[in-house]
Amino acid sequence: MAVFSVSYDLNRSGQNYESLWAELKSMGSWYHLMDSTWLVSTSETVHQLTDRVNKHVDGNDRVLISKLTSGEYNGWLTEEQWHWIRERL
Repeated sequence: MAVFSVSYDLNRSGQNYESLWAELKSMGSWYHLMDSTWLVSTSETVHQLTDRVNKHVDGNDRVLISKLTSGEYNGWLTEEQWHWIRERL
């Protein structure tokens, strides 16, 4: 299992976030970390996740999916958020 950060900007007005959110929730253990950033713990590859997300975004949207590694993260989060990350890395 690996933890991936999925960040996006959906640039078309009236964009349907619901289908994207449902897809993210179906990927494995997840945490909606910030408005447009999710963490997903899954055995899938970054390419598989990208293929799944691409079905729910438009050509003018922006998406970044990156793998988190143990010891290689830092920031200002709540204790609950840090707990979720530490449990999975």
